[in-house]
Amino acid sequence: MNLEHIRERLANGFKPFFIELSSGKKVPVPHPDFIAVSKNTVVVMDEDDHATRIDALHITALEDMKPSNRRK
Repeated sequence: MNLEHIRERLANGFKPFFIELSSGKKVPVPHPDFIAVSKNTVVVMDEDDHATRIDALHITALEDMKPSNRRK
C-alpha cells in the first residue's frame, strides 16, 4: 500500500481506523498521536506505549473504526 493514503487520513479530518496486515491482523489507530509514518515503515503505539512496527509491504487495507456507543 502507498503510505500516502495513511498520510492523507491523518491530514484530512482524522477518523479512527485500523491498519489491516497481510497476516490478517488489524492494528488500531485511535488517534493521530499514536502513529508515525516514515518512507517505508509505520509505527503504531497503543495506550500502554507498546510499539508495533509495520513494513509498508504488509499493509493490505485501511478500515474505519465503528463509532463507540459510549456516552461521555
